[in-house]
Amino acid sequence: MVNKIFMILTFVGVPLSVIGTLLHWPSILLFVIYCLTIIALASFMGRATESLAIVTGPRIGGLLNATFGNAVELIISIFALKAGLIGVVLASLTGSVLGNLLLVAGLSFFIGGLKFKRQKFNVYDARHNSGLLMFAVFVAFVIPEVFSLEMNEAKTINLSIGISVILIALYLSALFFKLVTHRGVYQHGDSGAEEHHEEEPEWSKGKAIAILALATVAVAYVSEKLVHTFESVAHSFGWTELFIGVIIVAIVGNAAEHASAVIMAFKNKMDIAVEIAVGSTLQVAMFVAPVLMLVSLFFPTQMPLVFTMPELVAMVSSVLLMVILSNDGETNWFEGLTLLAAYVIMGIGFYLL
Repeated sequence: MVNKIFMILTFVGVPLSVIGTLLHWPSILLFVIYCLTIIALASFMGRATESLAIVTGPRIGGLLNATFGNAVELIISIFALKAGLIGVVLASLTGSVLGNLLLVAGLSFFIGGLKFKRQKFNVYDARHNSGLLMFAVFVAFVIPEVFSLEMNEAKTINLSIGISVILIALYLSALFFKLVTHRGVYQHGDSGAEEHHEEEPEWSKGKAIAILALATVAVAYVSEKLVHTFESVAHSFGWTELFIGVIIVAIVGNAAEHASAVIMAFKNKMDIAVEIAVGSTLQVAMFVAPVLMLVSLFFPTQMPLVFTMPELVAMVSSVLLMVILSNDGETNWFEGLTLLAAYVIMGIGFYLL
């Protein structure tokens, strides 16, 4: 039923996006159409990556979900950078961290916990990811903020370039560690869902890859149009750039991961659900953010990796909460509710800011 709704939204939304753009429909109407279309396209990306995840296993499957989920946000952010909306891009990065750690993980733990009393996942992966999360947010995001207080704009940009290169190198090293040199080393039955070889993928490998490619192209087109509606929509509703980035862009841009992680948790595939939520956060902090910073060098306005104090405090709090709740390798619905409560509190704060 849900898949049918998304299919209808896709086949109606994409043509409407093109027609509405050509006929210059009202910005608010176009904003709604673009958002719904991107979410519908993201659902196809989610289903395609789920099919690939069954073939490739939980770690690579989770990585694929995170990558193609973040591809949507990366595309939106590049067009926002081109338009000079630096505040929206930084806020959307903050929103991705909060959304993945609190909203996606929270919904996954909560929905899965309603069906299963206790859900387990690989504790070694959880501890490995915890260290990277602490590094990505505490070192890579807090350090530029502190040093920028004593630097001019040019030096802050140079500092951001250096940090970006190091982050990308470390992220690639982390992938090499998990997928090559230490693949399978830390799997000793800690997962609550070890074997799923009997499950058949919805689509074949070739069909799933083709759908991913087509959906990504469509998302790129709609995202470019979506960015141009931000200013008038913000003015109409009294929203700030910060709120649009933290809440709206982050939710729309990460819709594929949101759906996939919750579905996996409901099926008791917590390794994949946690890998989507935490792996996506790491990818945003250690790959998407530095890539966007380096891409901004080619545009008139450069984007330093310097966040506002509310953004930094929110991200640090999210990381600490997630690390504390996930380091035991198991979860339940109440832990999910705790994460969701934190997300709502921060959402209210950013709305009123």
